[in-house]
Amino acid sequence: MKINILFRLISILLIAALVAISVIAFRSEQYMIFWAVEALAIAAIAYMLYFHRRVIKPLQVIGDGMDLLREQDFNSRLRIVGQSEADRIVAIFNRMMEQLKEERLQVRETNNFLDLLIDASPLGVIILDLEERIFSVNHAACSFMAIKNVESFKGKKLSELSEIDNTLITCLLHIEPYQSQIVRLNNATVYKFTHSRFVDRGHSHSFYLLELLTEEVFKAEKKAYEKVIRMLAHEVNNTTAGVIATLDAIKLDAEAGNSDFAGMDADATDVLQTVIERCYGLNRFIANYADVVRIPEPQRTSCSLNELVSSCVRFLRHTFGDKQISVVQELNPDNPVVLIDSALFEQALVNILKNAVESIEHQGNIHIRTTSSPVALEIADNGKGIDSDTESKLFTPFFSTKPNGQGLGLIFIREVLQKHDCIFSLKTGTDGITRFMIGF
Repeated sequence: MKINILFRLISILLIAALVAISVIAFRSEQYMIFWAVEALAIAAIAYMLYFHRRVIKPLQVIGDGMDLLREQDFNSRLRIVGQSEADRIVAIFNRMMEQLKEERLQVRETNNFLDLLIDASPLGVIILDLEERIFSVNHAACSFMAIKNVESFKGKKLSELSEIDNTLITCLLHIEPYQSQIVRLNNATVYKFTHSRFVDRGHSHSFYLLELLTEEVFKAEKKAYEKVIRMLAHEVNNTTAGVIATLDAIKLDAEAGNSDFAGMDADATDVLQTVIERCYGLNRFIANYADVVRIPEPQRTSCSLNELVSSCVRFLRHTFGDKQISVVQELNPDNPVVLIDSALFEQALVNILKNAVESIEHQGNIHIRTTSSPVALEIADNGKGIDSDTESKLFTPFFSTKPNGQGLGLIFIREVLQKHDCIFSLKTGTDGITRFMIGF
């Protein structure tokens, strides 16, 4: 029971008792007692009014303040009651409410700013709740993972999304707690995944950061291998030029019967010719590296994708025939048109087809398909495929699975496709078919 109601009840009972006594005294003609009780009643009423103003009313005001705190209504304030001790409490309470209001407003503004900052951040952010379920996913994470309906992901655990064919989710599931990991995917993109935690209202929440490092990594790689290639080309060309010139002079003198080399037989001359050819071969080897550095900017024109594919297949037909490889072309009848540098793109396409042929080695099938909505090209083969370890190293400079490979083919393809703003991936599926997908 509230103290104000209790006070009123006691006051009513006391006054009722005094009135009853005064009535009895008046009827029994005991007027002295009657006037004494009347005076006592007046004094009691005065004292109760004083007690109410000095004690009950301040307590009531403080009780109202407790109700405001309980309801978290920080906009209301308590009134001054005219009692010094109580007014001090009221002043402190009102100041506290003002501070709480300002702090709540500041927290809301900070949270709103953080929400906007997270949503606008180029970093993908996935926040989990206390049960390790997805609580929030920002715009960048949705873009990286091709999430269209965010609400369908919220409330689920990452492990419950493993059935979705999304490589990023698989990578997130394998990150060690509080660790970072850099992963290169089969479409040449490079991500940095980070797991960490933050504390909210005393509870620890997990979150993941996804950072796209493709452009930075490619710039660093290109700067590194350009420097290495230029240095190699300079040293090798200077050396081979002098060796070739010297050997050519010796060979010419021997063939002309010069006295210094008159005793040189035909075998020795053949050896000289072989060494000269090897020097020229070394120059061509280095030139292949230099060509990757000097890929020109594409001069784009409208081109039929079907005609480009057919032209490349005709060019490599002799390679297919020797290995008993069947090529199936499923070209879209809508004849999709792409805006590309046909000469440059054709070189990349030839490299892709050569890789498919070399993967099959002998007897197999290559299936080439074009689509118009969206415009895309798929080259599939049933060769030996790509294992998971190799897949993580694809499109890396100087990496090759071939015994005598230079590791330049996929780098050249990557550079050409990126210059054409293409989306691409290279992966062996569960059916054993290796597919090179290119989207325009």
